[in-house]
Amino acid sequence: MGLIGPQRPRMVSVQAEGCAPIVRAFHTGAEHAQPWEDAQTAAAGLRVPAAIGDFLILRALRASGGTAIAVSDEEMLEYACVMGETTGVFPAPEGAACLAAQVRLLHEGWIKPNETVVLFNTGTGV
Repeated sequence: MGLIGPQRPRMVSVQAEGCAPIVRAFHTGAEHAQPWEDAQTAAAGLRVPAAIGDFLILRALRASGGTAIAVSDEEMLEYACVMGETTGVFPAPEGAACLAAQVRLLHEGWIKPNETVVLFNTGTGV
């Protein structure tokens, strides 16, 4: 469609610290993510110990120059409040995980202040 030009965005996978098989596989250079034992997180949508298509996710992250990051349940709940207070959007913990990751990546310099970022909020906090 030509809407974004030839440059493609860097992709980021965000998972919960208590269930982060993609993050672990990405950072160890694995082609497939090993199942996560004893997965635990308040974000039910992120409690996925074995991802179907893990190799496709990892391939997309690497091909785009992206990264993978895990955030704590505490960060998810904190940033759910921040999102609600600043945007009026009441996200599920899964959506707030994306904001928590964005803030951390900004602090680390991986995301530059002038870059455009799209966060996917996959559910409501209701």
